[in-house]
Amino acid sequence: MEAQVRNILAQQTTKTHKIQQLHLLGVPKRRIAELVTNGNYGQVWNAIARMNLQSQPIATLPITVDYTFNRKFGVEIEAYNCSKTTIVRVLREEGIEVVSESYNHDTRPHWKIVSDSTIRGNSTFELVSPVLQGEAGLKELKKVCLILDANGVKVNSSCGLHVHFDAADFTLETWKNVALTYKNIESVIDKFMPSSRRDQFYCRSLRTISKVDIQNANSIQELQRNAFENIRYFKINPQSYTRHKTIEFRQHAGSINHEKITNWIFFIHRLVTFAQHQQIGSQINNINDLPFVDEDLKFFFRQRTKKINR
Repeated sequence: MEAQVRNILAQQTTKTHKIQQLHLLGVPKRRIAELVTNGNYGQVWNAIARMNLQSQPIATLPITVDYTFNRKFGVEIEAYNCSKTTIVRVLREEGIEVVSESYNHDTRPHWKIVSDSTIRGNSTFELVSPVLQGEAGLKELKKVCLILDANGVKVNSSCGLHVHFDAADFTLETWKNVALTYKNIESVIDKFMPSSRRDQFYCRSLRTISKVDIQNANSIQELQRNAFENIRYFKINPQSYTRHKTIEFRQHAGSINHEKITNWIFFIHRLVTFAQHQQIGSQINNINDLPFVDEDLKFFFRQRTKKINR
């Protein structure tokens, strides 16, 4: 196989074509990313998704789910151990536009760093991204994570990582599908999250939310009010739609590890994309049974599950 890999890499062709050939050869996506795209997983996933979509016979596709990652998103990184002044300086040195601000919930065209009284430790902060999109957004996020890591930033159990996805085009059915799917696979997600993110005040379980209240909602406002009690501190937060036209995912533990963050973004992107077509209607307890998760993601989160629960 190694000789075949070398031959593909030596071809005078596009990265997309090389990615697709390596995938057909059986090379894992992570290895393809290292060989072709300098670690850009998103570019690899998108190239393979396009290939898979093009190769499906139309007659066998009653529902076509395209998992190409071009979604608008944003992140909120809670962390400590580095002053806000230093964070601003080192990010700007590497071309990242960032401003230190007082605490607010406003979306900015730049990264902003604010105080957060819920975080334990010295020099605590929350770093909030502007609206990012697709592969370019993931690349910028990776750059920020590497800068934070190089400057001694740390996380602990009081920190969280919040991800927003654009929800401007969600139908009410999509909202219901996301809520019911997350509720029904929550035990799977809990297994690859530390105990501090399984059920706590700022990250409440969906198990307490009534399935009937979700199903009976006649508007996003009713879903926010009746099912989610107008509280934003659930693992998924539909309240963010009112202010930002987003859905917020609050469960992930605090992290500056770009691989962990990227894989979580891919996971919930696939969940949301799946939910735009259908829902998981019954409880699932094993990640291998999730229909929207590909083999690379299953592998990653199986290993996370083993590490967290050993």
